[in-house]
Amino acid sequence: MSSMHRVLEGDVLVHHLTEDERLIDATLLARHGRSARTLVKEGPLRLTIMGIAAGGVLPPHRTDAPVTVHLLEGEVTFRALGREYRLTTGDVLVVAPGVEHSARSESGGVFLLTVVYVDAVPGQITQPAADDTGTP
Repeated sequence: MSSMHRVLEGDVLVHHLTEDERLIDATLLARHGRSARTLVKEGPLRLTIMGIAAGGVLPPHRTDAPVTVHLLEGEVTFRALGREYRLTTGDVLVVAPGVEHSARSESGGVFLLTVVYVDAVPGQITQPAADDTGTP
């Protein structure tokens, strides 16, 4: 797989991922049970495609920023705050800053991980006010 040179400039950007950019390294996936590919690393924003092999595990960890996981294919079970969250294709999980979480997969899965390092407050997820969503 080729390395990617990504520069983010402008107010609105679209990048159509090539097949190469979407690939998860099968050798690393087989060797470590997981693999990741950073798509965007600019300022506070991180977008990473991650794969977990069948039987693979992502050990417990935490970050000081909010995290979203959008499952693109397969199934992955996340654990946070003593609960398990089984995600299947299309599901989205949001984890507040500072919350320890882990993941495992019985059959394998691929997800888009988004982390934004901006004024994060551990243990809080801020939801938009009603007028921010367009509903009264």
